[in-house]
Amino acid sequence: MCGRYSLSKSKIELEERFQADMVVDFTPRYNIAPTQLVPVITSDSPRGFSFFYWGITPDFGQNKPVSQKLINARAESVNEKISFRNSFQKRRCLVPADGFFEWKRLGKKTKIPYRFTLRDEDMFAFAGIWEEYETVSGESQHTFLILTTTPNEVVSEVHDRMPVIISRDQEKKWLDKYTSEADLLKMLNTYPGELMMSYTVSPLVNSVHNDVPGIIRKTSPMDQFGNYTLFG
Repeated sequence: MCGRYSLSKSKIELEERFQADMVVDFTPRYNIAPTQLVPVITSDSPRGFSFFYWGITPDFGQNKPVSQKLINARAESVNEKISFRNSFQKRRCLVPADGFFEWKRLGKKTKIPYRFTLRDEDMFAFAGIWEEYETVSGESQHTFLILTTTPNEVVSEVHDRMPVIISRDQEKKWLDKYTSEADLLKMLNTYPGELMMSYTVSPLVNSVHNDVPGIIRKTSPMDQFGNYTLFG
């Protein structure tokens, strides 16, 4: 499961990297969580950023644990499941990111948070699918899911799943409505481990209310529950 990620870049950096326009202001995000409104690039509007809710809207997700929120879809079956197939065929998106988090369990009560990035620490894009629906009040809402797959050797040390990262040279093809299903499925491979790295971060990432630069700083494992401060 991918349940938290970061996008700590500026609006200008995002526009330059993805060659897409963003008509609203964007504040760098260090701890993105489900139900939050974040930028994506859709197959319907590939030259601009849209802002969709991750998984479900805040109102719908209120008081529900993450385990009950639909935030990911398995890449291995996304083209087969009735609930995802139509979106996979017609409503795909890129989800910009510069890192994601997973937790390694140590014993029954202790979990150590890790951040995973590309080796060059550049931005990348998760493979996503999106949906549009109408609320009870008649408003149009948009949500997205992140596709996941088997982990590479870097991620597997911490977790048994990882988000699908679309290769930069395949991003436009992923959004292209005319790309065949066979070609789309070929893009859902595990990202090469030699192109990624990981490091431990502060347990302050555990709370979705913490969203500051200190979240993505490297932290020694021995300091996980010590005197590490967000601003140190």
